[in-house]
Amino acid sequence: MSTETFEFQVEARQLLQLMIHSVYSNKDVFLRELVSNASDALDKLRLAKLRDDTLDADVSDPHIELETDPDARTLTVRDNGIGMSYDEVGELIGTIANSGTAQFLKELKEAQDAEEEGLIGQFGVGFYSGFMVADEVTLLTRKAGEKQGTRWSSRGEGTYTLERVDDAPQGTSVVLHLKPADPDNQLHDYTAVWKLKEIVKRYSDFITWPIRLVGEKGDDGKAAEPETLNSMKALWARPRDEVSEDEYHELYKHIGHDWREPLETIQLHAEGTFEYQALLFVPSHAPHDLFRQNMRHGLQLYVKRVFIMDDCEALLPSYLRFVKGVVDAQDLSLNVSREILQQDRHIRMMQRRLTKKVLSSVKSMMTRDADKYATFWREFGAVLKEGLVTDPDNRDALLAVASFASTHEDGDAVTLKQYVERLPEGQDDIYYITGESREAIDNSPHMEAFRERGIEVLLLTDPVDEVWVDAVGEFEGKRLRSVAKGEIDLDAREDDKSEDEQKQQAEAYAGLLGWMRERLDDDVKEVRLSTRLTRSPACLVADADDLTPALENMYRAMGQEVPHSKRVLELNPDHALVKGLNEAYTEREDRSELADTAELLYALAVVAEGGRPKDPARFVRLTADRLERTL
Repeated sequence: MSTETFEFQVEARQLLQLMIHSVYSNKDVFLRELVSNASDALDKLRLAKLRDDTLDADVSDPHIELETDPDARTLTVRDNGIGMSYDEVGELIGTIANSGTAQFLKELKEAQDAEEEGLIGQFGVGFYSGFMVADEVTLLTRKAGEKQGTRWSSRGEGTYTLERVDDAPQGTSVVLHLKPADPDNQLHDYTAVWKLKEIVKRYSDFITWPIRLVGEKGDDGKAAEPETLNSMKALWARPRDEVSEDEYHELYKHIGHDWREPLETIQLHAEGTFEYQALLFVPSHAPHDLFRQNMRHGLQLYVKRVFIMDDCEALLPSYLRFVKGVVDAQDLSLNVSREILQQDRHIRMMQRRLTKKVLSSVKSMMTRDADKYATFWREFGAVLKEGLVTDPDNRDALLAVASFASTHEDGDAVTLKQYVERLPEGQDDIYYITGESREAIDNSPHMEAFRERGIEVLLLTDPVDEVWVDAVGEFEGKRLRSVAKGEIDLDAREDDKSEDEQKQQAEAYAGLLGWMRERLDDDVKEVRLSTRLTRSPACLVADADDLTPALENMYRAMGQEVPHSKRVLELNPDHALVKGLNEAYTEREDRSELADTAELLYALAVVAEGGRPKDPARFVRLTADRLERTL
């Protein structure tokens, strides 16, 4: 048969050079691309045979073969799939992207300036990744049902050859004449069996068809039995009742790099216009780097069981970054290196569906296994609450699975729904308090009146609690209200003061309050009598719309400068210290000595909420002086 030589189009030559030198950051992926093409060819043959049972094609043993020849420095990737005709080789392989080459090259060049976001799936250029590792590539193919085959060959320069051949087997063989190994440039010896096994295990382990390594011939001229390199066990594609828990757990340990069993296994099969399967795992322990900014997270992404990337962050929101697992899509737009996903509607659709599936699984866990849910919330509750701020679309679902410590007598964690269901008549607010630790907020002076009246308060100790309560605002028409913000008007008790007594008390303290407001002008915006204190002499209260000190510190830690907010100093008129200070203020004309007491009272309020006095040394001196006077 005659051999014809053709020249690549100008754009095709430029594209080929880009493929060889700059598109793929990891040269190992050439084998992934060729195996993926072979798998597609086997899929197409199976479909063609189903559609036309008279098709003259061998479908008895569909498989992919890898064969090495270390002496000749060649690697052959072979399949017995659908194959290609002479014209198809010329159109699909010879011109790389056919009539779209120029446009593809333009988009690729533009994409390289924008983190190499391209369109490999649209143009089918993965075959040319072989030139990254080979000086010459030869393709031999015969289409199923045809008698004659085609040989294509090129050195990846300006030309390629095409010829018709009579002795080609069904399917396609790609022979790579390998370049010398160069580890410094990630160019390995691809005739090494261990390297081929490593690549197949990483990228193609779950391919539907067996990938066989053809053994070398022995002294008797016979080849050793072929070794199947891939497991073909895509657990996510199998019905759950056909897979044991041990198999799921082994997969989790493999992809999650964890020696412990997962807390929950979640399976999803999405059908319709866009099909994909997912197998997700909730770990039983939070990773040590869960709150580190550079934590690597995300799911493993496969396309038709071909591994595409680790840590695919686009598939789940950041607040589910602890979830491990696999997503296998039937079709997906990828970039030209298949390493960075395009942010298309399919990605967004998958993220929405996977997020809802995880949250519904947590809700199910909450109702069916309280101990398992308690473990989940202890390990991941703090990070899940980030979604209350960042994901308003799923806020209701997140609130449904969130629970919080509270002052309720049973001591159990409570959901907002449970809190609202046991609200006493007349209470229209959901009360909460934030702080660094349970001990700190248990002893907070802001809690005194609520404890005395038996009013339930949510105890929030995670840093994110400072933020989400403002983002959520209310639940089922009940306002979320901090016990440390604004004025509190609790239901009166029998032993509370009458309106006349309260009015008289306010008049009696009016002078002291005004004087202290002037003396502490740099630190407070107002001084008033308190209705929330029963034992402590004083506390600091923010206005309803002010930032808390903890939130101010969080913003400053993130490099965002915020102005210091003055707060309100509330005094307990029934405390002996406050009573004594008011009597001294009323009786004395010279009140200069009382200034230190007013300053000390303010500092005590700062310390009571876990803060630090503005001048610790002065605070210690004032305290020591007052103690000395009592002796």
